[in-house]
Amino acid sequence: MIASSACVIPIEILMAYPFSLPWGSSIQASVIAYNSYGDSDESTFGNGAIITTNPDSPYDLKDIQELRTSSTLTFSWTEGPTNGGATVTSYRVWYD
Repeated sequence: MIASSACVIPIEILMAYPFSLPWGSSIQASVIAYNSYGDSDESTFGNGAIITTNPDSPYDLKDIQELRTSSTLTFSWTEGPTNGGATVTSYRVWYD
């Protein structure tokens, strides 16, 4: 029971049994108010919360030697295991 007009639900709970929700899942919630006289009706469902986080790091970065020229290098990598619930839209490549 929560005695305020907000609550925090750890994402780990939503991703664990019995919910087992994957990244990117949309969450709906409703609220019932309690006092010494009884319970309110259930509120209408609210929506809009989506389980998201930063994507996992890419891995297996390597030089593609067959595409190397006298003026360019080409690299490839594998996308991280999870995208955090949203499509990866770009990458920033650092080189030294």
